[in-house]
Amino acid sequence: MSNPTLDHLLSRRSVSANALTEPGPDAGQLGQILTAAARVPDHKKLVPWRFIVFEGAAREAFGQVIAQACRAEEDEPSTFRLDTEAKRFLRAPVVIAVISRVIQTPAVPEWEQVLSAGAVCQNLMLAATALGFGAQWITEWYAFSPGVRKALHLSENERVAGFIYIGTAKERPEERDRPALTDIVTTWQA
Repeated sequence: MSNPTLDHLLSRRSVSANALTEPGPDAGQLGQILTAAARVPDHKKLVPWRFIVFEGAAREAFGQVIAQACRAEEDEPSTFRLDTEAKRFLRAPVVIAVISRVIQTPAVPEWEQVLSAGAVCQNLMLAATALGFGAQWITEWYAFSPGVRKALHLSENERVAGFIYIGTAKERPEERDRPALTDIVTTWQA
């Protein structure tokens, strides 16, 4: 018996940001993707994450921020490198920054809150691909850059969990090897 949800989970595949093109999700689809992303385990309803969406001209403008951070933080980056950094967010029609936010409370450990942000990233990927888009979850150097952190107005308790690139796959990605269950599953015995 076929199960569409399980079939999707078993066939989902990341698509390299470099292999994405227009169109991206429209406003309604983006709303669905973000709504699905927010439906993750969230102990005590802390909402330990948030989204920053980059579309249209905002992608190019933020690319300049990334290039400026590269210039300030790296030793003599080449013109080619700076041009590449300036075009980072132009690889896909939509880029969503998932910001992990840790709320200090004895009721919910930090690790649990960070895992919730990771689940948000995975749900973004699953929702985007369920709608027929290609998507990739990336951090890359700029997720950890002090200049990019400042431009994103991150608080001390926030960090980038990932940038999710969403668009239309130029071609279907090839399947890749997955770990054999015998290599990753054990049964605990007393």
